[in-house]
Amino acid sequence: MHIDDLIEATNHYINSDELDRAQLSIPKEWAQGRTAYGGLTGALVYSAIRQKVGQDRVLRSFTCNFVGPVVTETDFGIEVEVLREGKNVTQVTGKAIQNGNVCVMVQAAFGVSRESKIEVLNTDRHTMRAPTKADFLPQIPKITPKFLRHIDLARQAGGLPFTGSKESKIDGWMRYTKPPKALTDAHLIALIDGWPPTTLQMLKWPAPASTMSWNIEFVYPHYTFSPKDWFAYQVRTRQATDGYAQTEANIWDPSGRLIAISRQTIAVFD
Repeated sequence: MHIDDLIEATNHYINSDELDRAQLSIPKEWAQGRTAYGGLTGALVYSAIRQKVGQDRVLRSFTCNFVGPVVTETDFGIEVEVLREGKNVTQVTGKAIQNGNVCVMVQAAFGVSRESKIEVLNTDRHTMRAPTKADFLPQIPKITPKFLRHIDLARQAGGLPFTGSKESKIDGWMRYTKPPKALTDAHLIALIDGWPPTTLQMLKWPAPASTMSWNIEFVYPHYTFSPKDWFAYQVRTRQATDGYAQTEANIWDPSGRLIAISRQTIAVFD
């Protein structure tokens, strides 16, 4: 099932009368280990949130807590609450609920654009070359997460998971394998989370890891993107100790403009 179909089903669900709603479910092809791919579940909750916010307000900040696994092929629902809608900013929460348990919690902040005397231009740049087929992460049965059949990841620096690397970084490019009809913020959210945690490359043997919390700050103005576009990605581990790691990533559009900053807190069970 394509991500467009899942987003469309989510939007239909949240816009339907509660008594008439059919529950949502995520197919196994979007699995990540024992749970549905976190980038997708966060994106679906965000898409439901977006339906409750006026189009004049753009997404400024997205914060997601992964409370528990969302089991694939199993019904779940989404609840949305508008916390406050002011003159300039709207704050909204959304949660994915499965079998009576909150599995994913999202808070999103939207704001209108305003005239301001303050303007600081971003100067962060990357120097990566254009991606090639040789850079693609391999699709290894029973090892590569199933959801990666939907996303192309082209790695140019940093190690693969469980290779005993001395580094803890990844540089690369990402895009959808089958382009969506249009590239929305929900699509970008699902795309950004596709990379493996940077800390896993430092391990010599397989060990589970789980993202606990995730924040994306979006940089504006947004430009028009093609659904076929590659996006540049660079992530570094800022700190790791006591079984937890903090990572920070920059995401650029094809023209080299910074469009988002992504931060995660990751638990590693080694």
